[in-house]
Amino acid sequence: MRTKAIRVIGAAAAVLLAATACGGRGDGAGAVAQGDCKGQQTVGITDSSIKLGGVYPLSGPASAYGEIPKGARAYFDYLNAEKGGISGRTVEYNVRDDGYQPPKTVEEVRRLVEQDQVFAIFQTLGTPTSSAVWDYLNQRKVPQVFVAGGATKWGSDSEHPWTIGWQPSYRAEGRAFADYVKKEKPNGTVAVLFQNDDFGKDLKDSFVAAIAGSGVKVVAEQSYEVTDPTVDPQLRNLANSKADVLLDISTPKFASQALAGDARNPDWNPLHIVSMVANSLSVLKPVGFENVQGVVSTAFTKDPADPRWADDAAIKSYREKLAKYAPGADPTNTYTLTGWAAADSFAKTFEAAKCATREGLRDATRSLSGIAIDTLLPGITLKTGPGDAFPMEGVQIQRFEGNHWSAVGPIVDTSK
Repeated sequence: MRTKAIRVIGAAAAVLLAATACGGRGDGAGAVAQGDCKGQQTVGITDSSIKLGGVYPLSGPASAYGEIPKGARAYFDYLNAEKGGISGRTVEYNVRDDGYQPPKTVEEVRRLVEQDQVFAIFQTLGTPTSSAVWDYLNQRKVPQVFVAGGATKWGSDSEHPWTIGWQPSYRAEGRAFADYVKKEKPNGTVAVLFQNDDFGKDLKDSFVAAIAGSGVKVVAEQSYEVTDPTVDPQLRNLANSKADVLLDISTPKFASQALAGDARNPDWNPLHIVSMVANSLSVLKPVGFENVQGVVSTAFTKDPADPRWADDAAIKSYREKLAKYAPGADPTNTYTLTGWAAADSFAKTFEAAKCATREGLRDATRSLSGIAIDTLLPGITLKTGPGDAFPMEGVQIQRFEGNHWSAVGPIVDTSK
């Protein structure tokens, strides 16, 4: 989505702007690259290896996302064993657990950068956690590549050039949901459950802006904190509104609770919309598939549980390689597939870099020329350029039917 840059004011602003100049060394630079790449950072990379770091909530309230690094590591292990790594470099992927706690994210990222000397941070998960470290990483001129989260600022902020997102933004998703509701319930009322942080507010505000001037109205809002044990009180309050639609902007633990609470209430049967960050089968199974029929969400990857992809070459390869390099991982879990697709995206982005340096990776992420990732939905590719730092801008509305998600309509292009 092309938006005007959001200006971030801070003491490091001048440093961050200066970081856009090719050739900056930064702290702890390694061997000097040659040719046009001379003087650029080669920390964590040699002619035969590349060291990456990732930080995820392997424990805590968002631990369902711990499946993502399983998929990423499996892809890197597959490349190392069968393809000689990335551009002839084997990948060492160091994963840390932050428990979805920003102070812990800071601690683990500093360890990866200062002790492990990683070349880049490939994925930090979450808006508050990733936000806690982007100033530090940009000051150190360390790439923070393909953040696992859809905060709009990952693509709209011009003063953190070393940070970039990957998946479609929450603003894009909010617009897609709004268009769907305006079509399905043109005079509908909406109750919103949202996580009280930049993730929840970003998507909610986008939805509200996109329904402005239509017959759709938000009639109730309830927020929750990540530290809350349950969202049952919020669900009871929202049910009192008798809204036609429940817009559920929550992470897996709370989305599962909200879906269960909705199913238990015989007096309220809204159209339940769930954000893409919480639509995995691992969220829906505990509720019972019979209780989540007709739930709506969005997608940008193929659903490995959907029969329509059973004979798809990319999904068949993913299943085969996952079984080999991550035995025990659930191939139908979309978080696992997301990690696989993100790692594939990193590999292809690095291969396109003009310099095998941190600066080269930074520049490559911002000049993606329609790179195809086979596990993404047809029609969605990675594309960035001047003034556009959103790698993906298409989403697919989907509805849960039987035991899998089914596509509804064409890909929604949110770049316009």
